[in-house]
Amino acid sequence: MLLGVTAGAAAITLAPILFAPVSSARAADGASAVPPAQPPAPGSTVTRTVSGHLDTGAADFVHLPVEVPKGVRQIAVQYSYDKPAVPAGTPANSCDIGVFDQRGTALGGKGFRGWSGGFRTSFEISNSEATPGYLPGPVGAGTWHIVLGPYQVAPQGLDYQVQVTLTFGAPGPAFVPNYPPQRAKGRGRAWYRGDGHLHTVHSDGRRLPAEVAAGARAAGLDFMVSTDHNTTSSHAVWGEYAGPDLLIVTGEEVTTRNGHWLALGLPAGEWIDWRYRSRDNAFARFAGQVRRSGGLVVPAHPYCPYIACQWKSGYDDADAMEVWNGPWTYDDESAVDTWDARLGEAVRTGRRWTPAMGNSDAHSVPQVIGLPHNVVLADDLTTPDVLAGIKAGRSWIAESSAVGLDFTVTGGGRQAGIGGTLTAAVDAPVDVRLDVSGVPRGTVRFITDEGQLHQESLPDSGTGTVVWRTTASLAAYVRAEVRHPMADGTPGQGNTMGPALVWGPMAALTNPVFLRIA
Repeated sequence: MLLGVTAGAAAITLAPILFAPVSSARAADGASAVPPAQPPAPGSTVTRTVSGHLDTGAADFVHLPVEVPKGVRQIAVQYSYDKPAVPAGTPANSCDIGVFDQRGTALGGKGFRGWSGGFRTSFEISNSEATPGYLPGPVGAGTWHIVLGPYQVAPQGLDYQVQVTLTFGAPGPAFVPNYPPQRAKGRGRAWYRGDGHLHTVHSDGRRLPAEVAAGARAAGLDFMVSTDHNTTSSHAVWGEYAGPDLLIVTGEEVTTRNGHWLALGLPAGEWIDWRYRSRDNAFARFAGQVRRSGGLVVPAHPYCPYIACQWKSGYDDADAMEVWNGPWTYDDESAVDTWDARLGEAVRTGRRWTPAMGNSDAHSVPQVIGLPHNVVLADDLTTPDVLAGIKAGRSWIAESSAVGLDFTVTGGGRQAGIGGTLTAAVDAPVDVRLDVSGVPRGTVRFITDEGQLHQESLPDSGTGTVVWRTTASLAAYVRAEVRHPMADGTPGQGNTMGPALVWGPMAALTNPVFLRIA
């Protein structure tokens, strides 16, 4: 039964599930009081089940209040929903789930206790432990809210059922988190490789944290970022898997209804809310929260074709942009084109430019951890130093650790590297140099604000040096791409048009070097 609608109609609140015992009551004749209800015996359980129906066009979130009495040791929830057949091209039913405790459901509030999206059909929370995706802690008395997220509703509507079981008794020992350290054994100022977008069983991944850490090491990475969807529960276990050879950075993938974004480098345990759309104008608020905490804001896979994945909140509040997500596909081409156009805007307006990132977004086998990853120039292998290198654009993107690259621009006795600026006289010669290895028969492209101005093929060995001369008057910035050959073995051609993609998959992509007229 519908009870009320929250502000903005982004959520509806249903009638509550009642567990709390009656403390006192009047007898039928009103002559005497009925004794207070006795609390349930330790270890006993009480279950309530509710069913309901949601029509197409339902609110983004459906709140089901649960009145939790004192003395509860554990709350357990199971849910299900129907999946009727739908016409081709029509989204079928899909409904997420999570929970907020007695501290409330306010946007950005303190009541968050877990989210598993559509990956699980049940969860449990106690003081000592919780299902992955959920936060252990006391099951406090008061109004909890189970939150359903019906992000796809079939034309027939969605029938759901939620079962809540409370177990009574002493709370048990408190859970002790094991957060990862913010420093690993680095090499001082050096180039460090890392994947900034990874999932585990704490959201919709199928890899355990131990498997993700092992995969990062096998990929030759120095750091990785944990970015489970909409929850920070995995933060508390990463300390066991970090080490001198692997920096593990805590983060979150914030999955709004109008696109996903990465909150990189969150303080361990800090949660970022996702329950808003672009039209709610809330993204800037939560981007600010991430920055105040020392983290970075990175819109992810902006042209992903899945429902609610395409990025609609703009880039003014972004510290970087994920332009390459997993194996190279057409949506990455679109992301790179958008990013490149924004470089031109930055030159024209004098505003800060947005660096590019590439991440695997690996969830499970056969998705490859580290395909692609970022190679970041950082002062040391620490969380603040790696984040500073990414934010400054001192990075390039590689498909694997087998790919090596060095990109510099030299002129007037000065030199600048990736993410830097070279100031030169208007017509003074400027030499752009790329040293690359690990891309047999690859194609090197030099791209400026005018587009591609130089292309050259690498030998069969995949190792070579490409040099091109320009001036600060001709190029406001220069960036490099290294592409694999096309399917037919040809190098591709960046200054032609045709019905098919004119390039093979990306092997490496750099952030730009800017040229400024003295």
